[in-house]
Amino acid sequence: MTSKANGNPDAGLRSLNHYQTILPKWRYLIRQAILPLIRYETPYLAWMQEKLRSPALDTYFAIAANLGTHTFFTIFLPIFYWCGHPPLGRGILHVLASGVFFSGFVKDLLCLPRPLSPPLQRITMSGSAALEYGFPSTHSTNAVSVTIFALAQLQSPDNTLSPLATTALQIFLYIYVFSIVLGRLYCGMHGFLDVIVGSVMGAVIAWLQLRFGPALATYVVTGTFKEAAVIALITLALVRIHPEPADDCPCYDDSVAFSGVFLGAQIGTWLAPLSAPAWTDHDAEVFIPYDLESLGWFKTIVRLVIGILAIFLWREIAKPLLLRALPPVFRVLGKAGLLLPRRFFRQAFEYKTVPGHLKDDNVLPSFSDIPNIITSIRHPRRRAVSVGPQSEADAYETLAYREQRRRDSTLDSSRSSGRRPLMPGRGVPQVEKYEHMMGTGSPEPPSPEQSRRKDAPSDEVAGAIEQDMFARIKKPRVRYDVEVVTKLIVYSGIALLVLDVMPFVYERIGLAP
Repeated sequence: MTSKANGNPDAGLRSLNHYQTILPKWRYLIRQAILPLIRYETPYLAWMQEKLRSPALDTYFAIAANLGTHTFFTIFLPIFYWCGHPPLGRGILHVLASGVFFSGFVKDLLCLPRPLSPPLQRITMSGSAALEYGFPSTHSTNAVSVTIFALAQLQSPDNTLSPLATTALQIFLYIYVFSIVLGRLYCGMHGFLDVIVGSVMGAVIAWLQLRFGPALATYVVTGTFKEAAVIALITLALVRIHPEPADDCPCYDDSVAFSGVFLGAQIGTWLAPLSAPAWTDHDAEVFIPYDLESLGWFKTIVRLVIGILAIFLWREIAKPLLLRALPPVFRVLGKAGLLLPRRFFRQAFEYKTVPGHLKDDNVLPSFSDIPNIITSIRHPRRRAVSVGPQSEADAYETLAYREQRRRDSTLDSSRSSGRRPLMPGRGVPQVEKYEHMMGTGSPEPPSPEQSRRKDAPSDEVAGAIEQDMFARIKKPRVRYDVEVVTKLIVYSGIALLVLDVMPFVYERIGLAP
């Protein structure tokens, strides 16, 4: 199999062989074992979506999905640290960082597509989400892990909230996780298998945090530089061994960003006892001074606004500087053979400069993105409803399904020989209608004549169809090798800012108790 230098497939590329050629055999075999389940459930998902859809639910689930995004958590998490609950913030940070990293790890490992569109319609306020692989659902992983961890804290003997407040928060958490997980199905972004596996991953991650999280905190806070270095090396090693995807998928970007936040949080936790505004108790837990009664609501709000603005300001300054300073360093390291380039990332010797403000960040938006985010929330009807392939993975799956169906249809003796067709008859007219849409790339079911023509194309026609399919999808932007280190530094810096810098600033400007 060949491909163009820019990563776009040549016309006539055989879709069924794409992943077999690129992936190691063991990864390909696992992928092929799971893929039929994703294909089988797709018509049922489309049938469910049609039965449930309404303008009100479209708006609700499109907005609710934002509560499971990395941006929401990155902005929301510092509030725990600055308002007297660093242990809660640390625990949620750990489960989120683990969920984003390991769900992204599995996505890039197996390269499994989202359920086909059509027949599904994808409802989203984030166009970049559809560029990722589908299995497992990171939204489900995040929602379940945070919910289980938070519910455990509410049931803890250390919970000082009133019974009414505790009950209200429990109800909110159940509504939250239900809205996120069901919303991924309703919005056509994931299938049953995606959300089930994602939810199981979230539950396991939450259990690990509840079981071993306190021990990790003690290890970091009471440790020497050696312990901090061990945590850093393990984190960097995990970033390095993150699987190479078969397509240009942005999962790795999110994994790197949250790895940076996790790394910075561990270093910040280790440094916190050495700084004046923080101290540790007998359990080696780090606290940041805060008291609502002495500060009042006004100073508390000012404290939070200044802190969040400082996070955005750090990113706005640090990112362009690093993108300018790192390429010469990478060129020197590349000549010395000290770099291990990743697929789909341009190496430093291939470019002269990197744009200072790349539209690359799904985790924390830039200042210029904030008006668009607010507009999307205020006018949810501007949400995108997409039908058809949106990514390379979508296009390959559309063509592969079409090709497999053609092969099955040519086996006239399939029933007599006992060979199962790709999709057995389901006996439900609506489901069969959606099944006929799969692989068409069009929301309209094909006529019998169109089906016959598309199911048995010549090589020339097949190449033209494939070329047209890839021409219509959204192309991922160019990514640069220096972005990996840039993200690690920027997001590690955000965690250090939250834990160590802002408490000192609050004390100096009169916003500490």
